Amino acid sequence: MTTPPTAPLRVALVNGSFEQPTVTNFEILPDASQTQAPKYVPGWRTTATDHMIELWRSGFNGVPAAEGAQFAELNANQVATLYQDLPTTPGSTLYWRLYHRGRLGQDTMALDIGAPNSPVEQRRFTDGNTAWGYYTGTYTVPAGQTVTRFAFRSVSAAGGNRGIGNFLDGVFFGTAPFVELTKTGIPQGPLEVGDVITYRVTAKNEGGGAAENLVLTDDIPEGTTYVPGSLRIVDGPNAGAKTDEQGDDQAYFDEETNRVVFHLGNGASAGQGGSLPSTETVPAGTTVEYRVVIDRSAGGTQISNTATATYENRLGDTPQPLTATSDEQITEVLPAADLTVTKAADATTVTVGQTVTYRITVRNTGPNEATGVVVADELPDSLAFLSADSASGTYDPETGEWAVGDVPYGATATLVLRAKATEAGPLTNTATVTGNETEPDPSDNTDSVTICVEPAPSCCAPCAPRA
Repeated sequence: MTTPPTAPLRVALVNGSFEQPTVTNFEILPDASQTQAPKYVPGWRTTATDHMIELWRSGFNGVPAAEGAQFAELNANQVATLYQDLPTTPGSTLYWRLYHRGRLGQDTMALDIGAPNSPVEQRRFTDGNTAWGYYTGTYTVPAGQTVTRFAFRSVSAAGGNRGIGNFLDGVFFGTAPFVELTKTGIPQGPLEVGDVITYRVTAKNEGGGAAENLVLTDDIPEGTTYVPGSLRIVDGPNAGAKTDEQGDDQAYFDEETNRVVFHLGNGASAGQGGSLPSTETVPAGTTVEYRVVIDRSAGGTQISNTATATYENRLGDTPQPLTATSDEQITEVLPAADLTVTKAADATTVTVGQTVTYRITVRNTGPNEATGVVVADELPDSLAFLSADSASGTYDPETGEWAVGDVPYGATATLVLRAKATEAGPLTNTATVTGNETEPDPSDNTDSVTICVEPAPSCCAPCAPRA
């Protein structure tokens, strides 16, 4: 499989299948040089002095179109040459294909390609009036030739009538398909753990021929998880087509390979890609999207990936497999640290006047270092602060904040806090931890402990009454 280089200047005929303008039965109309006419044939010109081109509707006089609903007769009122002049890139390969048929019997037509003032005969076609003949070929643009004429010249026609002969249909002359992919992530970032990224990929065919069997795949980026049911064909052929997770529709998520797959273009199905015309016909191409959620493991990293499309150039004798790769989409993820705090008391029952000892432990389960860690643990009025010991940071009894500082991934910090009980009754005390980084799971950022403070016992027994 090959990846095409930068696309050459796109070459594609205008109105190659003679579908414009719509005619009834048959009509003889001005060519593309007569734009002032209320109705003319776009794209094509003729060497006939009257500038007239003859179009037939499929089925008229029992002759079906080879492609679409209309076709042309090379001889209108005169024996002439039908042509288009196209800008070309020297050295590029151009493909041609056509259908030819006689009208009254064996008709012969020549294909001329080259510089407008001196096109060169490439091939002659002779066909009867019972079936369409189909022909293909290639042409390499010579050095210095920036404009190329593609022309059909009447050689002979059965019956001897100069206004009859050489039916022509399904004409293509141009460059191979060339798919370009662009990928965006919405929102742009920086984002946080738990945020959702919507990826959009647009495929545009900047070549001449259609991109056949177009299949787009995109690996789910490391550090993210696919959001089920988020596949969507946003724009282009089959926009809004059915998608699912099992792979029996036009787009699906493949759990085994952890990638999304889209079959795109006209005629796409669950089993194969479709046909994407050039941007001459479909300027916006086709756009798809899916969503992922950012995993905790992606904290403090960059999420990046690219989309890939495979397709075929079927303009030649055998299909040519091609690939396209999108630009790399990079999303910055802010650092994340999952902090937990636990609080315990050495004794759950004390008496008034005794010392209550609390042990507060902070742990960072990552994935990044936690910075600016602070534990709020303000003592209630019924506890009188005595002391605070910690190897990490300091405790301020006035504010009740333990300024822990930085806690590396996997590390812990502990504070031993002592206070004297001054009032009887149940006593609940709470510690809450915060940090500068994204908190993937805030449910364990608070812990409480309740102790029972009983009244102090009397210091001695009542005195006995005197005798």
